Amino acid sequence: MDAEAVLQEEDMEDSWSLMSWMASCLMVCGGALPYVPQYQDIQRSSNSEGFSTRVCLVLLIANILRIFFWIGKQFELTLLLQSVVMILTMFAMLHLCCTVQNTNRVSTKQHRLSDLDIRYFWKWSAFEDYLLFCFGFTVLCAVVTLLLLDSVMFVEALGSLAVMFEAMLGLPQLLQNFHNCSTKGMSVKMVLLWTAGDVFKTAYFVVNESPSQFWVCGSVQIIIDVVILLQVLLYSQDTRVKLG
Repeated sequence: MDAEAVLQEEDMEDSWSLMSWMASCLMVCGGALPYVPQYQDIQRSSNSEGFSTRVCLVLLIANILRIFFWIGKQFELTLLLQSVVMILTMFAMLHLCCTVQNTNRVSTKQHRLSDLDIRYFWKWSAFEDYLLFCFGFTVLCAVVTLLLLDSVMFVEALGSLAVMFEAMLGLPQLLQNFHNCSTKGMSVKMVLLWTAGDVFKTAYFVVNESPSQFWVCGSVQIIIDVVILLQVLLYSQDTRVKLG
């Protein structure tokens, strides 16, 4: 009887280990999956106007900061790998957008990072400029982190800044919907995917006792996702009333 109980306990531990491993794999790669269809759409249509490269800017900054946060306060390796995957994904998106835009460009005028023109910040023509900016930002973060690594306050602030950038991803869409009083042109499926991913991510942070910055970030993202979904309901009702 005792032997049977031990076997059942071992089976449960094996099952839990397998589920934990699968959840970790989903955390590492799951954040990049929504960009696969977007990448394919841009390739197919040879048009990148529907995709905002500002999303890449926010995610690159957030994940670079998270890597340095990991150096100062080592948490799950899964979240470090997730940041690496997201950075590579954003570079892939930027490379495709630059290629498509340069192919479709009528004017020969190009905007470069070396122009130091704030009007065209993150609207550069060459993919190399995005790499150079990220390299410079990374070096700056590395120097500051090296100098202040022993400061607990700095490390915690670094983590808070990283998750704050990530948490605000949905805010531009929310404000645009509010300004236009419409959600026309926005993919509801995308927002639903955001919501599902953010719920899973926040639950993962809580279960694995990740630093508090992470589950607070996830909670903020869920709230923004829900507000956007409420906008869909509100503005669709307004449209029906006007048509009626």
